[in-house]
Amino acid sequence: MRTWWQRARARLHALKRDALVVWYAARDPRLPWPVRLLALAVAAYALSPIDLIPDFIPVLGYLDDLVLVPLGIALVVKLTPAPVLADARVRAAATAARPVSRAGAAVVIALWLLAVALAWVGWRHWRQPG
Repeated sequence: MRTWWQRARARLHALKRDALVVWYAARDPRLPWPVRLLALAVAAYALSPIDLIPDFIPVLGYLDDLVLVPLGIALVVKLTPAPVLADARVRAAATAARPVSRAGAAVVIALWLLAVALAWVGWRHWRQPG
């Protein structure tokens, strides 16, 4: 029997996969534009590090991740035509099967560090009395 943690991890993995499915469905030209806009909004919110309610707020911070994202994904899946959904699932599975690029992660981290360093230098320059 699986523990609650294993079930929760499996559910979170499925949610991440479904967010990717919604992202690929949103990019499919066969999807009607109102559903496409909804899918783009749901995928952007699900994959974005910025939340409607910040995570540091007790209980409410995670409520949007636990309620809004699954409901949005479920709505998009329900409104998406079966052929589009099937193609999006195939593309999401292929993406999930690809190995993670450590070099790509290093480039992203380096860019973030550069952005922080430039912001720090700019802040120090701006802060100095003129």
